[in-house]
Amino acid sequence: MQTASKKIINGWAMYDWANSVYNLVITSTIFPTYFEIITKQRTDSNGNAYVTFLGREFVNTSLYNYALAAAFLIVAVLSPILSSIADLRGNKKKFMRFFLTLGSIACSLLFFFNGPDQLTLGILCMTFACIGFWSSLVFYNSYLPEIAAPEDRDRVSARGFAMGYIGSIILQVICFVFVFVPGLIGGDENSTIQFRLSFLLVGIWWWAFGQFSLGRLPQGTPVRMNNNNNIIINGYKELGDVWNQLKYLSVLKRFLLAFFFYNMGVQTVMLAATLYGKSELQIPTTNLIIAILIIQIIAIPGAFVISNLSKRIGNFNALIICVIVWIGLCIGGYLLPAKGIFPFYALALVVGFVMGGIQSLSRSTYSKLMPVTKDTTSFFSFFDVTEKIAIVIGMFSFGYITELTGSQRNSVLALMVFFIVGLILLFMANSRQNKLIRESNLTND
Repeated sequence: MQTASKKIINGWAMYDWANSVYNLVITSTIFPTYFEIITKQRTDSNGNAYVTFLGREFVNTSLYNYALAAAFLIVAVLSPILSSIADLRGNKKKFMRFFLTLGSIACSLLFFFNGPDQLTLGILCMTFACIGFWSSLVFYNSYLPEIAAPEDRDRVSARGFAMGYIGSIILQVICFVFVFVPGLIGGDENSTIQFRLSFLLVGIWWWAFGQFSLGRLPQGTPVRMNNNNNIIINGYKELGDVWNQLKYLSVLKRFLLAFFFYNMGVQTVMLAATLYGKSELQIPTTNLIIAILIIQIIAIPGAFVISNLSKRIGNFNALIICVIVWIGLCIGGYLLPAKGIFPFYALALVVGFVMGGIQSLSRSTYSKLMPVTKDTTSFFSFFDVTEKIAIVIGMFSFGYITELTGSQRNSVLALMVFFIVGLILLFMANSRQNKLIRESNLTND
């Protein structure tokens, strides 16, 4: 196959530009900080803050983690059904439009989350925003093998992530101005309008640029039409079909298992890092936001450097190096002293460099290892379900260990175990691939 036109490639990459503002502002910087501050109803002697939700008192950071875990569980359950409909009817673009609209509206409604009295609204909106973001990515990612030739997928995937980082940084800077200079919008240091306006802007940005991307993406083509099929059952049957194919795709099977574990660590770090820095390390909000901005900036060259590295040493070897770095980062995060601003900045630099690269390379590696098929959405649905179940386990473990031990540092150690298991499985996948290549060469000779 040939890579699609520049117009389509740029349109595809622009959806990363559109939706990454959610990942930065809502997931990584302003909203977690805002949530941690605004939900403090009681503080214990260890400095843990508590909030009451649905009649039960939670550590507020753990409640945040549990809410996201629930959202990812919903996405994991919905994904097979959605991909089944998209494959049967060829309407993946319509579903992508629906979920980006759902997510952008939920972000906008966070404007009305103004204190513990609106906690239910805040939890619901952050949950629906998460569902909208990750569900839309099922369909967005499934376009990659349709618009890019195998030899171009690392580059195109990295371009998408780079566009996402650039776009999110632009809006993040605008939001920073509101947060740090609230007088510009009629607020002050005790007001919340500067935070809530940022959430509204995320929703508007995501929806508006999402329309640009949708306008350039091609329409899906129905794989098959059978009106007698039960769509719900068929979605899970397709997952079963993908699983049955994996039995004969030993390298892809090993890679997916490795991805399940190391991505459990990557995504949990990304989702929990801000609250960890704020509540456990006691990093001031200003310095915390600067560190997250550093991560986003350094992630842009990091994605391309790791993509180029994969061309030199192969995808598996590049991923192995990335996971080893992540293990070191967990050790560093566990040992970081409270209020250690400059060590925190140093850690942020390394996190940023490997964060974009490992995500981009994982996506393109999977697309390369996939068999030739028209059911791209089903295969990426399987990939997505694998990712989401890993996140559910990672986020729940992080929150539960924090409540159980009273310290988020112990949760960081659990993440390191996930990375170590993922590393071992990557070595096994790489070994299997090299063995198959040697056998193929002997047969050809």
